[in-house]
Amino acid sequence: MRPTIKKENVKPLFDSEFIKVYDLQYGEGKHYYNASRRDADSLAAIKSDEEFKTMLPDAVTCVVVVCIEGKIPRLLLSKEYRYPTGQFLLSPPAGLLDPTDARTANPVLSAAKREIWEETGLIIKPCDSLSVINPLLFSSPGMTDESNALVCAVIHLPGPGMSSLDYLSHDNASGSECFDGFQLVSVKAAKDILKAGIDKQGVSYSVYTWAALMYFASGLWRK
Repeated sequence: MRPTIKKENVKPLFDSEFIKVYDLQYGEGKHYYNASRRDADSLAAIKSDEEFKTMLPDAVTCVVVVCIEGKIPRLLLSKEYRYPTGQFLLSPPAGLLDPTDARTANPVLSAAKREIWEETGLIIKPCDSLSVINPLLFSSPGMTDESNALVCAVIHLPGPGMSSLDYLSHDNASGSECFDGFQLVSVKAAKDILKAGIDKQGVSYSVYTWAALMYFASGLWRK
């Protein structure tokens, strides 16, 4: 039988704009600590089974495949500065769902379109495809209820004489986002990075980058 955490047994320990810490008292004298982006009323831990199954993720991560005429498809990644690691890490486009996204017909795809535009300069066109791979994945449920949806975007660009990089820009990035260029990764290069466990510069990467590399290298994006 799983422990039940009641709303009145959730005690806030730290509260700021972007992160909060809660004590989840799941039994007499029993405490579990959770770092979350969520307000106390929307924590995953206190949701009913139905609420849990239908809740929106905190963020979206995008597997962006660029198809340019006359060239092999490539996975679009960036080198993005990640403050907790102090490093530029190989990363797919990603970002938080905004309150305005929640009011749309498909909040996850709404957020994905915006994040792709902000972090790459690419706009999803009618000839492109945008679909949900997974509606909600937990980042590290041993310490946080933070979650990401995974989305696949297949973007077609006109081609002869053009480089994919000619279409890309970080100019729309906002807030604390900091980038150090793009990387367009072939299937072979994706497999090499997966096998090595590090990028070409010898730097580790996040589990969501691993997921993007795996989805692209497996060919699942074609289906």
